[in-house]
Amino acid sequence: MEIDGQEVVFTANEEGERLDRVLAACLSGLSRSFAQRLIKDGAVTVNGRLSKPSYRVQAGDEIFARIPTETPEPVLPEDVPLDVIYEDETLLVLNKPAGMVVHPALGHAGGTLVNAVLAHCPQVAEVGPPDRAGIVHRLDKDTSGLILIAKDEATRAALQRQFKRRQVIKTYLALVEDQVQPREGIVEAPLGRDKRQRKKMAVVRRGREARTTYRTIRRFARHTLLEVRPHTGRTHQVRVHLAWLGYPVVGDTVYGRRRQRLLKSRHFLHAAQLRFTHPATGEEVEFKAPLPAELSAVLDQLGRHS
Repeated sequence: MEIDGQEVVFTANEEGERLDRVLAACLSGLSRSFAQRLIKDGAVTVNGRLSKPSYRVQAGDEIFARIPTETPEPVLPEDVPLDVIYEDETLLVLNKPAGMVVHPALGHAGGTLVNAVLAHCPQVAEVGPPDRAGIVHRLDKDTSGLILIAKDEATRAALQRQFKRRQVIKTYLALVEDQVQPREGIVEAPLGRDKRQRKKMAVVRRGREARTTYRTIRRFARHTLLEVRPHTGRTHQVRVHLAWLGYPVVGDTVYGRRRQRLLKSRHFLHAAQLRFTHPATGEEVEFKAPLPAELSAVLDQLGRHS
């Protein structure tokens, strides 16, 4: 594989994890298998030396990666099941499962939400950029819940204006570590790229304005279930703000605890409600997505032990 693309350098701040896992976690959109390919092809060095995917990273290691520039492949329809909450002639409201990437990216060429939507309604191919057909906003790969898809360009533009003007109300359910104090509050802390790990976000002095409100739904012995509303749309906003408060999302190995006990395959963040003005009718509409079974099971487990 020809290596001629973006160069990334970052310093590891934790130790004991495999190099391929660290690389995949720090470079958004990079799968572990793709990270292994880069390492084996000599595109990754640790402290200036070639290494193996199994190398255990040490705190302070300087990791360099050269990401190849690849010719974009056409985004093809794929017959992937969709959980359709609502559909009409102009838009779709979907309940995205955890583990599904919203649109094709480095290391995720197929199996994305866009691939599935193109099979469900092919006309979406003409809406927005080819690799983000119909996409109005995004959810992280391991976040489940409601996401909007526009079926025509006018609807996409109208919905994006609502997001920009902060007229769309998004409500998440998040289970976090420890008992949150105070029980409800407002987080106003600017967000920007982490200076040491550029693919991560962090609270930084000169970052972009970010505002999140939360309230406690239920408390357990060592955890708290929160209702969270981001009033701005920054990357990873909810996860970073909660971690900055000292209450990271359960299962979040990027901004929270690397070793997880309750959830190992995803984090406990679910986009449960979405309220906006329907561009075609002018009426305010609201949609809800039930908590996935694996997250409900965690709450049941905690409830039995409380």
